[in-house]
Amino acid sequence: MERARRTRSVLAALTAALLAVPGITALSSAARAADADVAANGGFESGLTGWTCTAGTTVNAPVHSGSSALQATPSGSDNARCSQTVTVQPNAQYTLSGYVRGSYVYLGATGTGTTDVSAWTQSAPDWQKLSTTFRTGAATTKVTIHTHGWYGTGAYQADDITLVGPGGSGTGQPPAAPAGLRTTSVTSSSVGLSWSAVTGATGYAVYRDGARVQTVTGTSATVSGLAAATAYSFQVTALNDAGESAKSATVTATTTAGSGGGTSDLPPHALVGYLHASFANGAGYTRLADVPDSWDVIDLAFGEPTSVTSGDIRFRRCPVTECPNVESDAEFKAAVKAKQAAGKKVLISIGGQNGQVQLTTAAARDTFVSSVSDIIDTYGLDGLDIDFEGHSLSLNPNDTDFKNPTTPVIVNLISALKTLKAKYGAKFVLTMAPETFFVQNGYQYYGTGKWGGQDPRCGAYLPVIHALRDDLTLLHVQDYNSGPIMGLDNQYHSMGGADFHIAMTDMLLTGFPVAGDQNNVFPPLRPDQVAIGMPASTNAGNGHVSPAEVTKTLDCLTKKTNCGSYATHGTWPALRGLMTWSVNWDRYANWEFQKTFDAYFG
Repeated sequence: MERARRTRSVLAALTAALLAVPGITALSSAARAADADVAANGGFESGLTGWTCTAGTTVNAPVHSGSSALQATPSGSDNARCSQTVTVQPNAQYTLSGYVRGSYVYLGATGTGTTDVSAWTQSAPDWQKLSTTFRTGAATTKVTIHTHGWYGTGAYQADDITLVGPGGSGTGQPPAAPAGLRTTSVTSSSVGLSWSAVTGATGYAVYRDGARVQTVTGTSATVSGLAAATAYSFQVTALNDAGESAKSATVTATTTAGSGGGTSDLPPHALVGYLHASFANGAGYTRLADVPDSWDVIDLAFGEPTSVTSGDIRFRRCPVTECPNVESDAEFKAAVKAKQAAGKKVLISIGGQNGQVQLTTAAARDTFVSSVSDIIDTYGLDGLDIDFEGHSLSLNPNDTDFKNPTTPVIVNLISALKTLKAKYGAKFVLTMAPETFFVQNGYQYYGTGKWGGQDPRCGAYLPVIHALRDDLTLLHVQDYNSGPIMGLDNQYHSMGGADFHIAMTDMLLTGFPVAGDQNNVFPPLRPDQVAIGMPASTNAGNGHVSPAEVTKTLDCLTKKTNCGSYATHGTWPALRGLMTWSVNWDRYANWEFQKTFDAYFG
């Protein structure tokens, strides 16, 4: 796994004694009475309302008081800062306090006009109070308070943050909640909203599924970057110098169906399976003609290169010495045509555990295109599945932008796949089966990282998926043989239950900042492009879950019911379906996986 460089900063804690100045000690009782807590939502009882966080969420436990607290998890490149800008008075004294838990937790204020301050703790196994004071400058009317952890350390919690001092000179009260929220337009990727103006408001914040996504000055907004055929909920708040209003009533909208990616002639919900076509193992050999009709996409495993860097892919069917019941070439080709006549798709899958493919040169790229074309043409196949594992894809140092990759093996693969798509046209089926390490783990780490030292393979599939998103029929990440992966709730999720599949799939359908960079977000895929990869049986791979857990996963993602502890960011009834390794292992297990799919989707 990647090695995130974890830097420790040796910070000096400066503690200043209050000066015995008569002007301070002789504050009038009237002035003291005017002091108030001017921080908004310091107990996080209204979620993250009023706060801007790079990697934060609210939790119900542990809490210092009330029912909620902040929890934020730093990464190797992000200290998980949460901040709030507060209106204050010039030349005034303020006390900033809060309760924290965790390692390396900081509480501070910037923009004071005098000396920015902070308090911190290296270790707080239980709630510990941090407190500091400052005086504003002669022209200071706004101060930013913040809390953060330290790079690469564990999650921290914060609660009951207060900033006590004279109230600001703004309107004095936050505005009322907006009324009349409604949808004005709905497309496959956006929803237009409008609402009634609020007296005293200087701006409005738009929330999608509880997360703040936009700030506007007018009474309308368009939320874009949404997934097709997906249900979303929206709320709006009003803003002024005194703070943020309560949220408006909720309106919901479902985006229209998308198009493209060669998916139009797949069923609304599809079952994808890999067929051991070039080898036998403990699952035994299954003839293509004997694959039941429930399987909509059949990936022939595997086409492999003649050498790692040649780009020359060969598909050698299982020899009779290894697979005594193997069909002849003529029978195999006839089975392909029969499956296609029944509306099924048959693809060649390139790679697998043993098939390392590195297109390091333009010559290797061109050989890849020609050799894969030969396989597709020879057997009359519908398309191609990319199952690059191991060391096939990795990022060169300083290749940090997934939208503009520079690493040859990445650039050449993208070019090769676009060439194949253009050659065979709109009906060409293109699928990918990366491991979680190459996709969702990119939420925390991407390539070698800003300081080097990380595994260069981390997140390496993201530029390929992004470049091909308009041509991609299906992405079915292997939710198995995986280590713990951090989800959008900034918690680690492990294999073995519905929670892992829900969290991993939610990331694909919601999108996520790459390496914690909020300015570099991997956009969501359409739900019709996503299937969930699961092992067919305990023999097939680590991470197998029972049929009941498969059902819980589908209930949560398509209906937002039966979800458990993980809160998804949407509802996706158009989720394409399930992928499994493999048809052979499912047959070995009396077709348990297939039966679960059929029972759920009919």
